Amino acid sequence: MADNVPKFSFLPLAKTFDSLEGKEFQEHYLKWSMKERIKAKLFSFDQSFQAYEKDKLAQDFFRDPKVLSVLGTSGTKAAKVDVKVVPCTSLSMAFFDKLFNGEIARESGEIKKCFDEFMNEFTISDNLRQMLLNEDSDMYCEFSESEREEFLFRVFSHLCLGGRLCQYEDNVNPYLDVTKALYKDIISVQKNPETKELSILSHVFQVHCYDEDDSLYFPSTNRGQPQDFAYLVVDPLKRTVVCLYHTFGSGAF
Repeated sequence: MADNVPKFSFLPLAKTFDSLEGKEFQEHYLKWSMKERIKAKLFSFDQSFQAYEKDKLAQDFFRDPKVLSVLGTSGTKAAKVDVKVVPCTSLSMAFFDKLFNGEIARESGEIKKCFDEFMNEFTISDNLRQMLLNEDSDMYCEFSESEREEFLFRVFSHLCLGGRLCQYEDNVNPYLDVTKALYKDIISVQKNPETKELSILSHVFQVHCYDEDDSLYFPSTNRGQPQDFAYLVVDPLKRTVVCLYHTFGSGAF
C-alpha cells in the first residue's frame, strides 16, 4: 500500500482522563509546571492493527485532519514520523521498590538531598534526579538500561522532571501516586481466562513528527529536550489510540 494512501482513519472520542484532568492531582501538575501542558487525547480507528504496522498507523494518525484539529498542530501534516517501540510490560508499582533502599529515598519516601548540579535545563539537587539524569552517578545504576526503557519508568521520570518552573517534591510518593494513576488510565490489560493472570494489551510508541522541510514540529520544535515527548498507546482489541504528549515550558497554554 502506497504511503500516501491511508489505511487507518481516526475519530476523536470524548473521554476525560481523571489522572490528568480530575481534581485529585491538579495541585501536583501546577507545582511541577505541567498543568495543561501534559495532555492525553483518545481516538478510535477503523481497521485491525498489527505491531508491524506501527509506522503506517503513526503516519496516518498525524496526517488525519480530525487528529490535527484535536492536537492543534495548525493543520501541519507529517511528512515523516519517527516511531520507536517502547517496552510496556510492567504490571506492578513494585517496579520502584528499589527507590526506598536508603540511597535514593528513605522508607518514608523522603528523598535524599545532594549538592546542586546543573545538567542541560535541569537542577539536580537530590539523589532522585541523580538517578534520572546523571549517568556518572552511582544512583543512575539503580535501574538497568532495560528498566529505564519501560513505559512505566518513562512516565515516572517525566513527572519527576516536570516543566521549566518545576518545584520538586521532598518525598517520592506523590510522583509514584500520579504515575500509577496515569499509567492505569491509559494502558489496557487483559486477563487470561485459564490462569487468571493479567498481561498488558497495549502497544506503546514514542513519536516525533517532521514537516516537508524535515523540521521537527511535534511534540515541539526543540530537539533533544526529554520533557518534550509524545507517545501513542494503541489498544488493538478496542481499536483505540491514546496520544499522550507534553511540551516543556513555564506555564499553561
